Amino acid sequence: MNTLILNSGYEAILCGITAAFFAQVIKFFVFTLRTRKINFKIFTTTGGMPSSHSAGVMGLTTTVGIIAGFDSLIFAVALGYALIVMYDAAGLRRAAGKTAACLNKMMDDFYKHDLQAVGGKLKELLGHTPLEVFFGALFGILYAYAFHNLLMN
Repeated sequence: MNTLILNSGYEAILCGITAAFFAQVIKFFVFTLRTRKINFKIFTTTGGMPSSHSAGVMGLTTTVGIIAGFDSLIFAVALGYALIVMYDAAGLRRAAGKTAACLNKMMDDFYKHDLQAVGGKLKELLGHTPLEVFFGALFGILYAYAFHNLLMN
């Protein structure tokens, strides 16, 4: 079974998906330890520590580098894709989340706590801080090496 996955596109995509999944699991435990509350919605939300988007794209990118070489064209394409995703997570999506928080406050003040009259609250936790993106990327890189070594044995 490992020989079908090892050093193939299957390894790269499987690594990226599982890195993002395990980052979400870590995010759940970080949230639970920080707030002392269990919230299973964390598994399906964006934002928080670490960034699962960053973990996924860097897991994929690192695996591509391991398989095809870090000087290959396909690695350069994967890295470009990863940098765009991580920039978006820490930039545009974070700004959209801050805007949503501001609009929610304004609507709460204007509608006197009857936000359902205008369709409910906007989602505020959309993006990541640069630190969350960094740790997500670091997790993805380390996970890719561990994943590859696990398949080799």
